[in-house]
Amino acid sequence: MDENVHGAITSGLRQRHINVLIAQEDIPEGTPDPAVLDRATELGRVLFTQDDDLLAEAARRQRMGEPFAGVIYIHQDKLIIGRCIEDLELLTQVSEPEQFVNYVQYLPLR
Repeated sequence: MDENVHGAITSGLRQRHINVLIAQEDIPEGTPDPAVLDRATELGRVLFTQDDDLLAEAARRQRMGEPFAGVIYIHQDKLIIGRCIEDLELLTQVSEPEQFVNYVQYLPLR
């Protein structure tokens, strides 16, 4: 989880026994977006974000052919917490992290 993700999303996923790592649990708060994406890639974890700048960094890496672990993005205007939790849970059930390498998945799914 990027540091700006609403805490209710993290809590909801953890209540459903989904393995979630919040950026602040692993790296210093305020770490620049490229370094956050680098760290997620090192860990082999898909990064969930609402941050347009992080989305732009993922798009830049796609254009430049620079590998990254994958990003799941939702625009803040489309965020409905319960639906977001359901979509993220579904993605964990039907996919593996390797499927997201160098890919951006947009939410909501439906």
